[in-house]
Amino acid sequence: MTQTPPNSINLKAAALLSLAPLLWSGNAIVGRLAQDLIPPMALNFGRWLIAFFILLPMASWVLKPQSPLWSQWRRFLLLGLVSVSCYNALQYLALITSSPLNVTLVAAITPVWMLLIGRLFFQTAITSKQVLGAALSIGGVLLVLARGQWALLLSLQLVIGDIYMLIASLVWAYYSWLLAKPTPESASIRAHWAAFLLAQVTFGLIGAGGAAAAEWTVTQSTIVWGLPLLAVLVYVAIGPAVLAYRAWGAGIAIAGPAAAGFFANLTPLFTAILSAAVLGETPQWFHGVGFLLIVLGIVLSSRR
Repeated sequence: MTQTPPNSINLKAAALLSLAPLLWSGNAIVGRLAQDLIPPMALNFGRWLIAFFILLPMASWVLKPQSPLWSQWRRFLLLGLVSVSCYNALQYLALITSSPLNVTLVAAITPVWMLLIGRLFFQTAITSKQVLGAALSIGGVLLVLARGQWALLLSLQLVIGDIYMLIASLVWAYYSWLLAKPTPESASIRAHWAAFLLAQVTFGLIGAGGAAAAEWTVTQSTIVWGLPLLAVLVYVAIGPAVLAYRAWGAGIAIAGPAAAGFFANLTPLFTAILSAAVLGETPQWFHGVGFLLIVLGIVLSSRR
């Protein structure tokens, strides 16, 4: 039976697992703003192509013929396709027909997917504390998204974009478990975070490039070149891609995927706070209560 990684959250793990949602919080907003500048598949491909060239000087050795990557190519192909090709493409695609509110609301189910995938595919038990922690964490997200008015949730209507995001959250949960279950052969690559991410991006670009080419072929896609698009690409490549993936992987290595899943629910909270700061709105009581519920869910679910 596979050993379960310890769910122990220390200050370092909490900081890493909080940094990733903070960087991701602007992704939904930027992705929605960029839909008139670049189609979703092209945005995803451009994002990771820039990330590839950022990582290349730091870990070019991993692509050399004698690298252990090539004996583990099937595993890294899976990691790359799941994260780089599928998850990010589905998220940008969801924002075409769905609002950032709905997208973040649907993504709040990620901790539930984490627990179910761990139980079904990685032989880990689900404890009553984790179930209660998931309920508290999701409750905190719903409170923030509803702005303290639960009636707002009843007015939400699911569209195809919400379905895309539901699948994306499932894909992300599976990816997180793959990170937590490394093979001994890939240890030398995992020891260098840039090499580990570059290996995933290299294979992920295959799927992302294919999706962008198909999009360009079957749709009337246009790209509006200019400084706004350049700013979008630089942000999504450096922040939500390179830095966030580095922080998320390092945090999972310490806390385990089940506990890390609850930190993902900080994303909509950070989004609400950043939106309030940009729009000049004063934070409300539900921001504080929602944050408290999410933190309580994290703490409760991570206790042994």
